[in-house]
Amino acid sequence: MNNIKIFTNGLFKENPVLILLIGLCPVLATGSSMNDGFGMGIATAFVLISSNLLISIFRNFIPNSIRLPVFIIIISTFVTIVDYVMHAYMVELYASLGIFIPLIVVNCIILGRAEAFASKNTVKSSLIDGIGMGIGFTMAITLLGAIRELIGNGTLTFFGRELFNLSTSINFQPVLVFIMPPGAFIVIGFMIAGVRWMTKNKG
Repeated sequence: MNNIKIFTNGLFKENPVLILLIGLCPVLATGSSMNDGFGMGIATAFVLISSNLLISIFRNFIPNSIRLPVFIIIISTFVTIVDYVMHAYMVELYASLGIFIPLIVVNCIILGRAEAFASKNTVKSSLIDGIGMGIGFTMAITLLGAIRELIGNGTLTFFGRELFNLSTSINFQPVLVFIMPPGAFIVIGFMIAGVRWMTKNKG
């Protein structure tokens, strides 16, 4: 398969959140702000890329009968690295994301790509697949968080820096439901519908 196609699949055609609809639990739970969404996206992308790479390197040495336990051990190793680094250097983000950092271990996207792609393809292709899927996931959860924060708070912040404030420009009244759990379902529904509408019209 062409490497460019492998990369773009994760961004558009097989976007894990907006097309494949997998890994939605952390997306809906942590995508309440642009900052949290981006942080969760980068953490997940790092684990996805790293595990794809390592599993592809050792795919011919992993017995088929124990491949899933081995995949989980590899994934959990990289999740532990992310957990420790974020706890040490990104304390506020770590506190905000909470239990969803260690739960990256059971994210369907990561184990799914390990089983469906990395265990069957070359190191280069697996690396590109991980990067494409990781960026696609990060884009979706960051956009979700940005929309919810903008409508629900009237602001847009990124790692402590305020990028936008609707209240000071148009006297905007925040719609609080969008930063609550129901808001996540509303926004992700419109995002999925928008992507499908654009795909249908393009076709």
